[in-house]
Amino acid sequence: MDTFQQLLHGFQIATSWESLLYVWIGVSVGTLIGMLPGLGPITAISVMIPVSYGMNPTLALIMMAGVYYGAMYGGSTTSILINTPGESSSVVTTLDGYQLAKQGKAGKALAVAAIGSFTGGTISVVLLMLFAPYLAEIALSFGPPEYFSLVFLGLITVSSLFDGSKIKAMISVVAGFMVATVGIDAQTGTPRFTFDSVFLLEGFDFLIIALGLFALAEVSSLIIHRNEALHDRKAIGSLLLSKKEIKEITGPTLRQSFFGFVIGVLPGAGASISSFLAYITEKRLSKNPAAFGKGSLVGVAAPETSNNAASGGAFVPLLSLGIPGSGTTAVLLGAFLVMGIQPGPLLFQDHPDIFWGVIASMYVGNIFLLILNLPLIPYISRLMYIPRAMLIPLIITFCFIGVYVIGSNVFDLYMLVLFGMIGYFMYLYSFPAAPFILSFILGEMMEQSFRQSMTASNGSLMIFIDRPISLSLLILTVIILVFPMAKKLLLKRR
Repeated sequence: MDTFQQLLHGFQIATSWESLLYVWIGVSVGTLIGMLPGLGPITAISVMIPVSYGMNPTLALIMMAGVYYGAMYGGSTTSILINTPGESSSVVTTLDGYQLAKQGKAGKALAVAAIGSFTGGTISVVLLMLFAPYLAEIALSFGPPEYFSLVFLGLITVSSLFDGSKIKAMISVVAGFMVATVGIDAQTGTPRFTFDSVFLLEGFDFLIIALGLFALAEVSSLIIHRNEALHDRKAIGSLLLSKKEIKEITGPTLRQSFFGFVIGVLPGAGASISSFLAYITEKRLSKNPAAFGKGSLVGVAAPETSNNAASGGAFVPLLSLGIPGSGTTAVLLGAFLVMGIQPGPLLFQDHPDIFWGVIASMYVGNIFLLILNLPLIPYISRLMYIPRAMLIPLIITFCFIGVYVIGSNVFDLYMLVLFGMIGYFMYLYSFPAAPFILSFILGEMMEQSFRQSMTASNGSLMIFIDRPISLSLLILTVIILVFPMAKKLLLKRR
């Protein structure tokens, strides 16, 4: 059978009443779990593995793929409504999503997130179907030098996210990188900056830092500055977008569907990097970059499209090579193995029903996500109408429960409070929190990639220049750094 016939066969599997039921269960459970801080797609799929014992492998994997997509969308909801990212790829959505919510445009923000998720997810599935075997080979050409250059590009350009002090943005980047070094050195096994505490041997969990810097810092500012309105309570706003707004988000949504997919294909890159790079890219391309961070619909559409497209891209190395491209696909790999199925080149031949059934179910799952979430937006948005006296304790409770679930120790709660205080300090003195989070997420990858590159080249920095992909990324970094300065000089001369 050719690709088209195989896909048709996959749709026959995915549109059976059993498959449709499991897809619906998957996206519903995933969306619900994704809304809860600390319970992202990894937790959601891990919980579903025991449930899948004894099930038909195709149906079980179809359900888990639905959970994955649902959880990715669910994380955007709390980011927009209460400035609380559920997992790392939702951090960027808070920058403009929460500002839109405070302006009484939560309905539009959630609608744009849903449309972006649907578009990115659907296009990524098409690309997965057409190019999976070829892109898997390209992904393997990325070694430590390429990963270092990619992360370096992200960290250097992250300062362009903000219109405030670039020095403060870079200080946040350095601070996040320093926090990322806490724990046991992966290469030498030596504890670093642990202060003889066993609780710091594994470093800080992302959720502790994200909830501290965003959620608790926001709660602190609401408590201290009581005269500030929490939200525009007059209206949630219409879900319907104007023609101008549709035109505004169409280009970025289509661009980031392809861009996010490519980033997702790279093992270890994932949705977090793609969402940050998407935001940076669209701000650079925008005719009105000043609107970013103040309530831009593109600022919501770009990261939400990109992180969902990256989720589809992460399936390329998993299905084609048996290599997980992210933490979530690593859990999915475990699910495959538990069912006695080995992902990789032979999956196309040995289990075509599973491969094409799962791909076809992704189309169906994205449609179900849109059908499920768009009608629910008015009801979900009612979170904004909860009185401040009730909402603040609710947010604090979710934060503490989410953090305690991770390690089940009180020390993590102390760290949550500490990062909440740091977050409020950053808010007070206009230090952006997003660069801190990004450098924390990417810091370990950057350090390990650099050290591995140095080991492979016997200490020569030329390894970053000799490899074409690495060199291209470094040249792009230099262009991004030099272009704004050159632009200012030209404007002054005129």
